[in-house]
Amino acid sequence: MTISINAYPVSEAVQAQVKKLQEFITDHYYTCTDDILSGLGKMYAAGGEFTENIDKAGGAGTAAFTAEAIDLYRKCTD
Repeated sequence: MTISINAYPVSEAVQAQVKKLQEFITDHYYTCTDDILSGLGKMYAAGGEFTENIDKAGGAGTAAFTAEAIDLYRKCTD
């Protein structure tokens, strides 16, 4: 599923993608707890190569958008 750049980070579709991301990481790499997911979100938008690579793959602003979506996901699931 592709999310439109005009989508809101709090939208149902975006929040479903955050959940899928957390599940994918858990299924393929390591148990992605809510705290780990939150840390990843912060890293996505912290700048440097990590942010640059995410933005390169998804378009300018993707890292910050994803970080905000993850933060909102955490707030809604706490």
